[in-house]
Amino acid sequence: MSKDVEVAEQPEYQPKDYQDPPPAPLVDAEELIKWSFYRAVIAEFIATLLFLYITVLTVIGYKSQSAADQCGGVGFLGIAWAFGGMIFVLVYCTAGISGGHINPAVTFGLFLARKVSLIRAVSYMVAQCLGAICGVGLVKGFQKGYYDTYGGGANEVQPGYNKGTALGAEIIGTFVLVYTVFSATDPKRKARDSHVPVLAPLPIGFAVFMVHLATIPITGTGINPARSFGAAVIFNKSKAWDDQWIFWVGPFVGAAIAAFYHQFILRAAAIKALGSFRSNA
Repeated sequence: MSKDVEVAEQPEYQPKDYQDPPPAPLVDAEELIKWSFYRAVIAEFIATLLFLYITVLTVIGYKSQSAADQCGGVGFLGIAWAFGGMIFVLVYCTAGISGGHINPAVTFGLFLARKVSLIRAVSYMVAQCLGAICGVGLVKGFQKGYYDTYGGGANEVQPGYNKGTALGAEIIGTFVLVYTVFSATDPKRKARDSHVPVLAPLPIGFAVFMVHLATIPITGTGINPARSFGAAVIFNKSKAWDDQWIFWVGPFVGAAIAAFYHQFILRAAAIKALGSFRSNA
């Protein structure tokens, strides 16, 4: 005789429900009377100051050491780690306060996706640029003997490359970064893959690291208009200003493409909106 053995069925994994936050208003004047808004702006200022201080100081230190010994200093790899590591640390610290943008291009991409209002986006960008200027100013104060000699950490098109190549490198590099930001913070991803913990600052920091490895030889790697602007203001040489437009146009175009790709291609926002329109007709 054989006995029937009942096998308990294992419940299938059910992804959690998710709900996209409502689009941010284009102009939200009520933000101006909230302390949380000013706290976020201050956080962006301090984070960008610290970002530029550590990273540009690393660049100046590497150049001064390698001038005496070609095998000395941290090398391009160390510079890339400095930029990527600081983004990881600062996004982790400020994400719950301001969103941890630390980059006008990231802010611009999120604004296009209606994640932040126009008032918040402009305020963040101003705070980021001022923070970058102050951060590089601290570097010049501490490394005055080396600062001007070794380029001030300013972004410039490097010898052997033309402006078109540099612009393309900035567009693609910023696309990688902003696309990673959208993917790492996507509420649908968090709900669908809730069994897989995702620490958003980690892939964002790695994106910055990888882009620096690829584009340091071309432009010194901008992908952050505040970083390029702050260094140009303090260094204040003609070459840095002549190439400055590349480090604004490239990152903003790359951010816009990333926002469009994620929102309208991957998330199919246009198709969803059209379907909703037809169902209500």
